[in-house]
Amino acid sequence: MTLRRFARGVRGVGLSGVMVAGTAAAGMFTSMRTAFPRPPTLAPAEGWPPARPVPEGRLAVAVVLGASGSVITDALGPYEVFARSARFFVYAVSASQPTAMLSGGLAAVPDYSLDDVDAGVAPEPDVVVVPAVTAPNGNGEAALREWLSRRVDQGAHLLGVCNGGRLLAAAGLLDGRRATAHWSAISGLQRRRPQVDWVRGQRYVHDGTLTTTAGVTSGVFGALRLVEQMAGSDEAQRVGQELGYPGWSLHGPTGIPAQRWAPRDLALVLAVVFPWLRPTVGVGLVEGVGELTVAAPFEVYSASFVARTVPIAATATVSTRHGLRVVAAPADAGAPRIDRLVVPGVASIEEVDSRLLEWAAERGLNVELPNGGQAAGQFSYDAMLADLAGHSDQTTARVTAKSIEYPTEQLELAGTGWPWRPTTLLALSATASIAVAVLPAAAARRSRR
Repeated sequence: MTLRRFARGVRGVGLSGVMVAGTAAAGMFTSMRTAFPRPPTLAPAEGWPPARPVPEGRLAVAVVLGASGSVITDALGPYEVFARSARFFVYAVSASQPTAMLSGGLAAVPDYSLDDVDAGVAPEPDVVVVPAVTAPNGNGEAALREWLSRRVDQGAHLLGVCNGGRLLAAAGLLDGRRATAHWSAISGLQRRRPQVDWVRGQRYVHDGTLTTTAGVTSGVFGALRLVEQMAGSDEAQRVGQELGYPGWSLHGPTGIPAQRWAPRDLALVLAVVFPWLRPTVGVGLVEGVGELTVAAPFEVYSASFVARTVPIAATATVSTRHGLRVVAAPADAGAPRIDRLVVPGVASIEEVDSRLLEWAAERGLNVELPNGGQAAGQFSYDAMLADLAGHSDQTTARVTAKSIEYPTEQLELAGTGWPWRPTTLLALSATASIAVAVLPAAAARRSRR
């Protein structure tokens, strides 16, 4: 009798564990799928843009967009840094046609394909920016890995941003070199790629014609370092001051805290595992908005996993400040349902397209301007992290800042202290799992009476 009771208990606990594991797996799958949805398809007339000639005397910078999806700030941060300087000609390149997916649900239209560069249709790059991609070792990125090797043979300088270092390592381009990556990936990279000298606690590591950076927003530092090297310190100082990244200075220290997982990072785990009942945030896009300003809401909300983001605009495509085309859902009857509408990069409602305002009014949505009260020179990520704290919680905002290696000393956050939505879902899941473990035994006891 005791053994039978024990066996029933073990079965109940096992079933309970399976239920919890299944819920976690389903949540993680849902979170990853919404972070990198399928890229939209453009009509032929909206597809690959015509080639642009390189102005005389400029250095060409190719920003790679992976076929499997790229981290948005890894790509758009350096894009804006280089594009702000008249010494550089910046273009986006990808094997994905005619759109390439960025994290958070925004798609971009590359200027050229990888084959265009090989064929001489696109300019041979002096610098190649390599962001983190979803599947750096996968077959889908094989063409990109081979293409990067050919660019090295042509003498290009590589800038690997965040876990773009994983793609460069998979291509064998870091062997025997010093490099860095996102803090959460370095331990695994040290085991899998011991032939690389992996460095912790540095914004960027410079090794000859190779520069690699720490997590996400550190790509701004790496790009400014290359502007200084290739265009001079005065140009780097000007661009850096315009951007206003907190704490950046031309000859400031490159060391940063060597991050590790901490107890409060549980907030991120909960958001990933329990994505249900998350709000959908529409990101309203306007013509001429800065690339980093565009990236900020998608990055902050996709990195925190507390909301799904979708781009909304008056038209199907919008051009950023420096000419990158991004794809949005047109503000019409077919646009997706959203819970909030934020429009980054504008100071007043008059700067928002009237068609987008009418669409929002028809749906009873307030048009929120997170950058509207932004102080002059304030980096756009400050405003979005404050928005995240106010609509979710302060812990998630600080963990998100840690995830993208963004400083927090200057942040002014208001909101609850802990993410209660996923915590409540965890409690409900645990209660259901306990019930699954207890009810069969209780039913068996009742049947014997």
